[in-house]
Amino acid sequence: MVSATEIKRGIVIKIDSELYLVVDYQHVTPGNWRGMVQAKLKSLKQGSVVQKRFRSTDKLENIFLDYRNMEYLYREGDNYCFMDTENYEQVLLPKEVVEDALQYLVLNSQVRIAFYESKALSIELPTSVTLKVVETDPGKKGDTVTNVYKTAKLETGLIVKVPLFINNGEMVKVDTRTCEFIGRE
Repeated sequence: MVSATEIKRGIVIKIDSELYLVVDYQHVTPGNWRGMVQAKLKSLKQGSVVQKRFRSTDKLENIFLDYRNMEYLYREGDNYCFMDTENYEQVLLPKEVVEDALQYLVLNSQVRIAFYESKALSIELPTSVTLKVVETDPGKKGDTVTNVYKTAKLETGLIVKVPLFINNGEMVKVDTRTCEFIGRE
Protein backbone atom coordinates (compact mmCIF):
# COMPACT_ATOMS: atom_id res chain seq x y z
CA MET A 1 0.00 0.00 0.00
CA VAL A 2 1.14 3.50 -0.79
CA SER A 3 -0.16 6.82 0.50
CA ALA A 4 -1.89 9.06 -2.05
CA THR A 5 0.80 11.72 -1.46
CA GLU A 6 3.51 9.23 -2.52
CA ILE A 7 2.20 8.43 -6.00
CA LYS A 8 4.51 9.26 -8.88
CA ARG A 9 4.20 9.46 -12.64
CA GLY A 10 4.57 6.02 -14.25
CA ILE A 11 3.52 3.79 -11.35
CA VAL A 12 0.57 1.41 -11.60
CA ILE A 13 -2.12 1.37 -8.91
CA LYS A 14 -5.18 -0.81 -8.37
CA ILE A 15 -8.57 0.85 -7.74
CA ASP A 16 -11.76 -1.24 -7.55
CA SER A 17 -9.93 -4.29 -8.99
CA GLU A 18 -8.85 -2.32 -12.10
CA LEU A 19 -5.29 -1.29 -12.94
CA TYR A 20 -4.43 2.35 -13.69
CA LEU A 21 -1.20 3.95 -14.86
CA VAL A 22 -0.49 7.33 -13.24
CA VAL A 23 -0.08 9.71 -16.19
CA ASP A 24 0.08 12.94 -14.18
CA TYR A 25 -0.54 14.10 -10.64
CA GLN A 26 -0.70 17.33 -8.67
CA HIS A 27 -0.75 18.03 -4.93
CA VAL A 28 -3.48 20.57 -4.15
CA THR A 29 -3.80 22.48 -0.86
CA PRO A 30 -6.76 24.86 -1.22
CA GLY A 31 -6.77 27.45 1.59
CA ASN A 32 -8.17 26.12 4.86
CA TRP A 33 -9.07 22.70 3.41
CA ARG A 34 -7.01 19.58 3.80
CA GLY A 35 -4.51 18.66 1.12
CA MET A 36 -5.47 16.33 -1.71
CA VAL A 37 -3.93 14.75 -4.78
CA GLN A 38 -5.51 15.28 -8.20
CA ALA A 39 -4.38 12.49 -10.53
CA LYS A 40 -4.81 11.72 -14.20
CA LEU A 41 -5.00 7.93 -14.58
CA LYS A 42 -5.02 5.74 -17.69
CA SER A 43 -7.01 2.54 -17.42
CA LEU A 44 -4.80 -0.32 -18.59
CA LYS A 45 -7.85 -2.44 -19.39
CA GLN A 46 -9.87 0.03 -21.47
CA GLY A 47 -7.25 2.64 -22.40
CA SER A 48 -9.42 5.54 -21.26
CA VAL A 49 -8.02 8.42 -19.21
CA VAL A 50 -9.85 9.48 -16.04
CA GLN A 51 -9.35 12.15 -13.39
CA LYS A 52 -9.40 11.00 -9.75
CA ARG A 53 -9.07 12.98 -6.54
CA PHE A 54 -7.60 11.38 -3.42
CA ARG A 55 -7.38 12.66 0.14
CA SER A 56 -3.84 12.83 1.48
CA THR A 57 -4.71 10.08 3.98
CA ASP A 58 -6.02 7.62 1.34
CA LYS A 59 -4.07 4.39 0.84
CA LEU A 60 -3.71 2.95 -2.67
CA GLU A 61 -2.58 -0.51 -3.73
CA ASN A 62 0.71 -0.22 -5.60
CA ILE A 63 1.19 -2.90 -8.29
CA PHE A 64 4.64 -4.19 -9.16
CA LEU A 65 5.12 -5.04 -12.80
CA ASP A 66 7.50 -7.47 -14.44
CA TYR A 67 9.49 -5.72 -17.19
CA ARG A 68 11.08 -7.74 -19.99
CA ASN A 69 13.38 -6.61 -22.79
CA MET A 70 11.85 -7.79 -26.04
CA GLU A 71 12.45 -7.54 -29.76
CA TYR A 72 9.75 -6.82 -32.35
CA LEU A 73 9.69 -9.64 -34.93
CA TYR A 74 6.61 -9.43 -37.16
CA ARG A 75 2.92 -8.61 -37.53
CA GLU A 76 0.27 -11.31 -37.86
CA GLY A 77 -3.19 -9.88 -38.55
CA ASP A 78 -4.04 -7.55 -35.66
CA ASN A 79 -1.37 -9.09 -33.43
CA TYR A 80 2.30 -8.21 -33.11
CA CYS A 81 4.96 -10.78 -32.25
CA PHE A 82 7.71 -9.93 -29.75
CA MET A 83 10.56 -12.16 -28.59
CA ASP A 84 12.06 -12.13 -25.10
CA THR A 85 15.79 -11.44 -25.60
CA GLU A 86 16.80 -13.63 -22.62
CA ASN A 87 14.88 -16.88 -23.11
CA TYR A 88 13.71 -16.43 -26.77
CA GLU A 89 10.06 -16.93 -25.79
CA GLN A 90 7.68 -15.35 -28.31
CA VAL A 91 4.55 -13.43 -27.31
CA LEU A 92 1.72 -12.18 -29.53
CA LEU A 93 0.36 -8.83 -28.36
CA PRO A 94 -2.95 -7.34 -29.54
CA LYS A 95 -3.03 -4.04 -31.43
CA GLU A 96 -4.55 -2.24 -28.39
CA VAL A 97 -1.36 -2.78 -26.36
CA VAL A 98 1.02 -1.84 -29.19
CA GLU A 99 -1.00 0.97 -30.80
CA ASP A 100 0.80 3.97 -29.24
CA ALA A 101 4.24 2.60 -30.17
CA LEU A 102 3.52 1.55 -33.77
CA GLN A 103 4.83 4.75 -35.36
CA TYR A 104 8.29 4.04 -33.89
CA LEU A 105 8.50 0.25 -34.40
CA VAL A 106 10.52 -1.30 -37.19
CA LEU A 107 11.58 -4.94 -37.44
CA ASN A 108 14.07 -5.98 -34.73
CA SER A 109 13.34 -2.90 -32.57
CA GLN A 110 14.22 -3.32 -28.90
CA VAL A 111 11.49 -2.36 -26.38
CA ARG A 112 10.58 -3.00 -22.74
CA ILE A 113 7.19 -4.58 -22.14
CA ALA A 114 5.43 -4.43 -18.77
CA PHE A 115 3.68 -7.63 -17.66
CA TYR A 116 1.24 -8.17 -14.80
CA GLU A 117 0.29 -11.77 -14.00
CA SER A 118 1.73 -12.89 -17.37
CA LYS A 119 -0.40 -10.38 -19.31
CA ALA A 120 1.25 -7.60 -21.34
CA LEU A 121 0.06 -4.17 -20.25
CA SER A 122 2.20 -1.57 -21.99
CA ILE A 123 5.28 -0.95 -24.11
CA GLU A 124 8.14 1.35 -23.14
CA LEU A 125 10.08 2.66 -26.11
CA PRO A 126 13.68 3.83 -25.92
CA THR A 127 13.97 7.62 -25.67
CA SER A 128 15.05 7.84 -29.31
CA VAL A 129 14.86 5.66 -32.41
CA THR A 130 16.62 5.78 -35.76
CA LEU A 131 14.33 5.67 -38.80
CA LYS A 132 14.80 6.02 -42.56
CA VAL A 133 13.37 9.00 -44.49
CA VAL A 134 11.24 7.67 -47.35
CA GLU A 135 9.61 10.84 -48.64
CA THR A 136 10.62 14.50 -48.41
CA ASP A 137 11.30 17.44 -50.69
CA PRO A 138 14.88 17.48 -51.99
CA GLY A 139 17.41 19.68 -50.21
CA LYS A 140 19.30 22.47 -51.95
CA LYS A 141 22.88 23.64 -51.66
CA GLY A 142 23.22 26.21 -48.91
CA ASP A 143 20.24 24.95 -46.88
CA THR A 144 22.47 23.93 -43.97
CA VAL A 145 22.67 27.40 -42.44
CA THR A 146 19.00 28.27 -42.00
CA ASN A 147 16.80 27.13 -39.13
CA VAL A 148 13.88 26.24 -41.40
CA TYR A 149 12.15 22.85 -41.34
CA LYS A 150 10.23 20.75 -43.84
CA THR A 151 8.05 17.66 -43.39
CA ALA A 152 9.44 14.19 -43.93
CA LYS A 153 7.68 10.83 -43.99
CA LEU A 154 9.62 8.05 -42.27
CA GLU A 155 9.57 4.30 -42.96
CA THR A 156 6.91 3.65 -40.29
CA GLY A 157 4.56 6.32 -41.69
CA LEU A 158 5.50 8.84 -38.99
CA ILE A 159 5.68 12.44 -40.22
CA VAL A 160 8.22 14.74 -38.56
CA LYS A 161 9.75 18.15 -39.20
CA VAL A 162 13.37 17.92 -40.37
CA PRO A 163 15.97 20.50 -41.48
CA LEU A 164 16.04 21.38 -45.17
CA PHE A 165 19.32 19.51 -45.81
CA ILE A 166 17.81 16.06 -45.03
CA ASN A 167 17.16 13.96 -48.16
CA ASN A 168 15.33 10.73 -49.04
CA GLY A 169 17.10 7.59 -47.86
CA GLU A 170 18.89 9.23 -44.91
CA MET A 171 18.64 7.85 -41.39
CA VAL A 172 17.36 10.31 -38.77
CA LYS A 173 17.08 10.09 -35.00
CA VAL A 174 13.63 10.89 -33.54
CA ASP A 175 12.69 11.51 -29.89
CA THR A 176 9.89 9.07 -28.98
CA ARG A 177 8.55 11.30 -26.19
CA THR A 178 8.08 14.48 -28.25
CA CYS A 179 8.06 13.09 -31.83
CA GLU A 180 10.78 15.60 -32.82
CA PHE A 181 13.86 15.34 -35.01
CA ILE A 182 17.08 15.01 -32.96
CA GLY A 183 19.78 14.53 -35.54
CA ARG A 184 21.18 12.61 -38.47
CA GLU A 185 22.66 9.11 -38.05
